[in-house]
Amino acid sequence: MGKLISTTKPLIFQSKLLCFSLLYLFTTLFLALCTTLTQSKCFFRSSPLDPIQNPLFSYPSSYGEHKYALSTTRSTCTSPVFFSDYGDVVKEIKNLIKNSSSAEWSALRYMQGNADSFGGKLSTEARLSYFDHQMDNTKVPCGFLKKFPITDSDRIAMENCEGVVVVSAIFNDHDKIRQPKGIGSKTMEQVCFFMFIDDVTMKGLQDHGMVSGKSRENKIGVWRIVKVAKEELYESPAMNGIIPKYLVHRLFPNSKFSIWVDAKLQLVVDPLLLIHSLVISENVDMAISKHPFYVHTMEEAMATARWKKWLDVNALKQQMETYCEHGLHPWTPTKHPYASDVPDSALILRRHGIGSNLFSCLMFNELEAFNPRDQLPFAFVRDKMNPNVRINMFEVEVFEQVALEFRHNLKKHQSNSGGDHQGTTLNLKKKQRLLSTSARTKRAQPDFFYVNGSCCNKCHNYLSTMWAQSNH
Repeated sequence: MGKLISTTKPLIFQSKLLCFSLLYLFTTLFLALCTTLTQSKCFFRSSPLDPIQNPLFSYPSSYGEHKYALSTTRSTCTSPVFFSDYGDVVKEIKNLIKNSSSAEWSALRYMQGNADSFGGKLSTEARLSYFDHQMDNTKVPCGFLKKFPITDSDRIAMENCEGVVVVSAIFNDHDKIRQPKGIGSKTMEQVCFFMFIDDVTMKGLQDHGMVSGKSRENKIGVWRIVKVAKEELYESPAMNGIIPKYLVHRLFPNSKFSIWVDAKLQLVVDPLLLIHSLVISENVDMAISKHPFYVHTMEEAMATARWKKWLDVNALKQQMETYCEHGLHPWTPTKHPYASDVPDSALILRRHGIGSNLFSCLMFNELEAFNPRDQLPFAFVRDKMNPNVRINMFEVEVFEQVALEFRHNLKKHQSNSGGDHQGTTLNLKKKQRLLSTSARTKRAQPDFFYVNGSCCNKCHNYLSTMWAQSNH
């Protein structure tokens, strides 16, 4: 009599837990592989455009363009800002540029003449007289009272940029030149990229073999390099950087939109998508990020002094007293839609027109009068100017989504090779003494609340209101 043959399930199918574990493992490996192979590194997020695939520039290994990146906690797979379809954006901006009239974009008239400084170094009364601009024939002071020292070929190229211009600057070899990411295949037809540098930065680029000292025109990837003879401008490299940052509408008189990008940043979203999402769709003149920590202008002024971002503390005090005397108030909910008085000005997007142009001119005049710390006069100019400027102060999360931030170049004290060692040592010690003397903080006078023993300082009401809000 035959035996019954019994069949059993393989061991792998006898345990439900084991089955689910294997399913989870293989699914995870599959998703990880797909995420690695996709450009966006996000499985459920597709790119909104057809980006340029080839590298924009091949850097020498010695340059280190990706050194000193700052970490961020943002998620690269979730976006706090909505971007429209790339093809639709390209068509819309192209039509806006094509159908715009020259009068719409250049309504202001600018003061001309010769002065000892690039902006004329106006008095407080003179600067304030231009805040109320009643659409008349009044000429507004807006720099260029001295010639901007660049070559004719660069000037012609800047005048020929008629769409969107992306501008940055590196003076005193303070940063690296970095190529933007995510550039769409049609973007270069409408967008120009200009990088302003000085002799010190040019020498650094030449040492790395990235530009030629003999060529009159240089490009590094998408960036056209414009050398500025800073000896004819300001002693401060930071103040020279303020010229392309705030007078971009004058340097590029035919451009309709602009994006200022601090050289410590690397754009990771196409410029056309940024302009469309943050300016055009919001129907504003400008877009700029809120500061990640500060809300009140006085908080930024105190931080500027505390962290020695500007060493003349007494001059900072006089600047804030000037603004308090002429109407600066701490931020309150009555200032909505603005949720802050302090921006992070590393990224500024503009629609060139009377609102943003007047704002930029007034800002430049304040920066020349006091110092290049542009967060300090921001709220004063924004709230006091007439006509009003419409600004989209977007969230910090948006800023972190559209740009990567890097530290500035780390400077090292280096002595010249060769020559007399003792003489080099003495020269180095002399330079260090001069640096320590010039970098000494100039303290403010101790009268922030009381003047000549009686109450009150010009910023007393500002500080009282600000501190009352903080305590509340």
